[in-house]
Amino acid sequence: MKTINIDLAKRSYPIHIGQNLFENNDLVAKYTTQKKIAIITNETIEPLYVPSLKRLLGEKEVLVIALPDGEQYKNHESLNVIYDELLTHKFGRDSLLIALGGGVIGDITGYAAATYMRGVDFIQVPTTLLSQVDSSVGGKTGINHALGKNMIGAFYQPKCVLIDIDVLQTLPDRELSAGLAEVIKYGLIRDAAFFAWLEREMVNLLSKSPEQLMYAISVSCENKARVVSEDEFESTKGIRATLNLGHTFGHAIENVMGYGNWLHGEAVACGMVMASYMSMQLGWVTAQDFDRIKALIKTAKLPIDPPDINQVQFMELMRSDKKAVQGKINLILQKGIGHAFLTNDYPHETLLDTINQKVF
Repeated sequence: MKTINIDLAKRSYPIHIGQNLFENNDLVAKYTTQKKIAIITNETIEPLYVPSLKRLLGEKEVLVIALPDGEQYKNHESLNVIYDELLTHKFGRDSLLIALGGGVIGDITGYAAATYMRGVDFIQVPTTLLSQVDSSVGGKTGINHALGKNMIGAFYQPKCVLIDIDVLQTLPDRELSAGLAEVIKYGLIRDAAFFAWLEREMVNLLSKSPEQLMYAISVSCENKARVVSEDEFESTKGIRATLNLGHTFGHAIENVMGYGNWLHGEAVACGMVMASYMSMQLGWVTAQDFDRIKALIKTAKLPIDPPDINQVQFMELMRSDKKAVQGKINLILQKGIGHAFLTNDYPHETLLDTINQKVF
């Protein structure tokens, strides 16, 4: 097992990455000392892992809340289901919530923990690659609104993150690829050597090689840990904002296509291609590097071309992004592979040209 620490003073916590998590009584017991525990999961994950987790929790009072599976259920209605269950079963501030699932479950459970009785403890047990390398780490929690993704939420750190790479063996291939988009992101924004490793090892990752998965997840979490430790609340310096490479384009794609029709990682992958193309048009990324980026994303079985979206609608959705300031669309762009930065200093025509590109 490998342990990576998120250094946030009193809010610091470990990320444990390994195998056989659901057989590790000592590890789970260390973080589940509360008497009343709610496991929040979805209907797909519940039969796979809830029985094993409940066995590890022993004689504690355990409440299971299984939500419908899908990004479209990351909303206020699902959040109220959690509140209703916690209140009905008289969960107090000394309770614990366990987020057992992918990014949707992690985000909504974290937000419930941040707001229920003004804050209760929670831990993350992510079961998808995307949630293991991204959404479970860093304390961003929230729900979607009809007018925008993740527009309602809070920064709220878990007590720990428990990552079992064994669960990825049952992950559908499409979900695995969606998670690889966020893995590729770390190479693009701050780790050129990791990007080169991914070019060599992508086929092994797609075949779910435990050794390669362990390395990719560990390096991804290490990169995110450094960023979050330096900029927990996404300050105006833009250090943490670089983690959103491709997301402003991607969120617009998700919104207009309907949440769940394009997976988050698929939309982000396409968004990263768009950001890289725009960076190339501005002279910051070479044509050779742009071709490398496209090739790796295609090898990961992810889309590189956006759907046919009306330009006006696309721009309006981008303006509603959380990073927009006074109507200006802040974007994460690149200066080569391994360096990303936040900016709104670019010609508007270059952004329009990027949006109008249908084939990259």
